[in-house]
Amino acid sequence: MTMLQYQELVKSLTKRDILAGFPDVVPLAKISGVPSSSSSTSSTSKQNQVDHYFEGHDLEQIKLMDENCIVLDYNDIPIGAGTKKLCHLINNIEAGLLHRAFSVFLFNNENKLLLQQRADEKITFPSMWTNTCCSHPLCVPSELGNKMHDLESSVKGVKIAAVRKLQQELGIESKDIPINDFKFLTRIHYKAGNGDGIWGEHEIDYILVIKANPNLNLNLNEVKDIKYVGHQELKDMFKDPKLTFTPWFKLICDRYLFQWWDNLDELDGFVDNDIQRML
Repeated sequence: MTMLQYQELVKSLTKRDILAGFPDVVPLAKISGVPSSSSSTSSTSKQNQVDHYFEGHDLEQIKLMDENCIVLDYNDIPIGAGTKKLCHLINNIEAGLLHRAFSVFLFNNENKLLLQQRADEKITFPSMWTNTCCSHPLCVPSELGNKMHDLESSVKGVKIAAVRKLQQELGIESKDIPINDFKFLTRIHYKAGNGDGIWGEHEIDYILVIKANPNLNLNLNEVKDIKYVGHQELKDMFKDPKLTFTPWFKLICDRYLFQWWDNLDELDGFVDNDIQRML
């Protein structure tokens, strides 16, 4: 299947198609409070069948695969809740399953970008360098947005998720990253494989930029290393064959990052409410 054919497949999937094709997705109408995936009530035989996906992986990271992502249609309208595992299995991705994500780019007062190297324990894209924080809003009311699913409320939910994950991964306290200081720039829709034939990403990724000088306290189960870099330092890292980078970070760098970086105090002109298809 070509990428154009894949894009047409995802575009064609209706709410009914998604819920029928992925029965473990919990419809929004059935969610109250913190949702549980229907897969959590699967039979023992089914659980034993899927356990092999996690063979050799870190127990803490396996637990996080039970978190519920926001399953979307092509137009970024939430359909329901699907576990992180469900949303990241490559077979589901190839069938068109799509979820919401965010990527934070944090710059300090010297306009240097904070990078993180993902921990070796990560199930998807381990040990790779990437932007400051990349994760998923949970399918809970505070991070989902309102029932109208308008962009403004969705962005607010994503910002709440970003504060949560920056604390969980990097130990950044919320007082150091006020939610109103995050700048939403755009959304990118991309797909990438993990390289192992098991896991991947298929996301509508909300891009957030913030200028801050936080104290860091790394969660080593999430983050192996961090580094503040300037323009040229990052370009030099890209030239180093010993380093690897997450696919979404490379896409954003190739298309947008350096232009944003040159205009950190004038980002309003770069805000784009359309979804950028990068399939």
